Amino acid sequence: MSPITTDDMAPDFTLPRDGGGTVSLSALRPGRVVVYFYPKDDTSGCTLEARDFTDLGNEFKALGVTVIGISKDSVAAHDKFVKKHGLGVILASDEGGTTCEDYGVWVEKSMYGKTYMGIQRATFLIGGDGRVEKLWPKVSAKGHAAEVLEALR
Repeated sequence: MSPITTDDMAPDFTLPRDGGGTVSLSALRPGRVVVYFYPKDDTSGCTLEARDFTDLGNEFKALGVTVIGISKDSVAAHDKFVKKHGLGVILASDEGGTTCEDYGVWVEKSMYGKTYMGIQRATFLIGGDGRVEKLWPKVSAKGHAAEVLEALR
């Protein structure tokens, strides 16, 4: 699949979410949606990013924006993560990896000389028409939620 760029139609998804039920990108239209992909629940960078999006949640809501975090963790893992850290963002489970692949974030990574497949931290701002308004590839977790919020203002 070609990399997603601005003005592309965002791939639709319907995924199981924390707390039960599902979340569907198309069902949130015409609202704007921030979709952020992260590697793993309850790791330092992922926790920082989720807490920052939670802390700024009211500001995103005031702008009419829904925030969804997606990883390959199970719904049960998401539920534990939410409870442990008091998170207030939607966490969707993409255990099969289809959505991660559709968005081009399931990539080959390397650490300590070994290569493996994993999620590249990235964020997509989806407009009310379903098109990608802005994207942040290869995100650094610290300060990222504030950066996304600033782009919305």
